[in-house]
Amino acid sequence: MELKSILPVWEREIFNARNPPRVTCVHHEYEQLTHTEASIVMTLREHEKDMAHRSFFFGPSEFKSIRKHIPPHLQKCSKFEVLASFLWRSRTIALQLDPNEVVRLSVMINVRGRQGLKVPSGYYGNAFAYPTAISKAGLLCQSPLGYALELVTRLKTQMNEEYIKSAADLMVLKGRPPYTTVWSFLIADVTRLGLGDTDFGWRKAVYGGLIGARPCASYHVSGFKNSYGEEGILVPMLLPLPIMNRFQQELLSNGIEYP
Repeated sequence: MELKSILPVWEREIFNARNPPRVTCVHHEYEQLTHTEASIVMTLREHEKDMAHRSFFFGPSEFKSIRKHIPPHLQKCSKFEVLASFLWRSRTIALQLDPNEVVRLSVMINVRGRQGLKVPSGYYGNAFAYPTAISKAGLLCQSPLGYALELVTRLKTQMNEEYIKSAADLMVLKGRPPYTTVWSFLIADVTRLGLGDTDFGWRKAVYGGLIGARPCASYHVSGFKNSYGEEGILVPMLLPLPIMNRFQQELLSNGIEYP
């Protein structure tokens, strides 16, 4: 019997900077805004002893409730795009920020298969980027959900060969700047990693993602089956308790109930 397998490939040079390097795209994810970091740290420290970690399940009925708030021309958007937009807006409402504060949503996107990059099928290194949408907090909170959704859908269109090469060039020119964490919400879809089929010897996995994620910062959404046997998406959230309660209240106002 012939066994077919994909041989591992390490061709990291495909992500090298150009010569000469040149930043040709806007990269909000690397904007250094340290002048407001102190206020964020102080806000979180006020609640660091009162943190809440809750998980929210989004199945068919929850997505049906969310899509009621989406205009017709955006109904074909993917579940992940809809969910990311909904979470970003709901979380921002719960934070109760100054309307002029700029908030960010970064979506981790796999660059494999992107036209022009020619990533080998056996490449086993990191191959992702997280383009970022920005908005004034007041505009995001006061606008319909379609406003946030349109910002999210634009992120996929800008994820092309030029964007990836521009990001690599920025790493060289700016000395590998850190990811911007100022009122940022980083979200990644790991529903297709097969975590539900993984068994390390003590039953199947329930969740896979970052350990010790920063409050209000990053979340990995994973596939999940609830107690009724419904397939859906599980979203773990870590927020200060008062903000978490407001976040849950915002979900209720959109027809999504949780015990």
